[in-house]
Amino acid sequence: MEWTVVALYAGIAVAIAGGMLSLSHILGPRKRRPEKDQTYECGVDPVGTTKERFSVHFYLVAILFILFDIETVFLIPWAVLYKKLGVPGLMEVGVFLAVLGFGLVSGGKRKGLEWE
Repeated sequence: MEWTVVALYAGIAVAIAGGMLSLSHILGPRKRRPEKDQTYECGVDPVGTTKERFSVHFYLVAILFILFDIETVFLIPWAVLYKKLGVPGLMEVGVFLAVLGFGLVSGGKRKGLEWE
């Protein structure tokens, strides 16, 4: 009984996806135009090639931003429940912040936070 429901659900999902693809093919535009295939850059014609490489610093700053952004996501629930968690919760958050602080200091020593 359980597997028939799963198979029915999968069949419906595949049918809906196939129907959407078929309808977009039938109702979609017939002619391709260079203006439609061109990359949109704020209304300005694209300059240069699309194969330009980004600096590694760009990726490093992006990863550090995500890391410290996620830190906030973990600290908000702790701030809401800090009285219930007591001293063990405070120690765990202290270890968490120490590891993040170590990462920040390490990134600063390796000049990962300097743009130039």
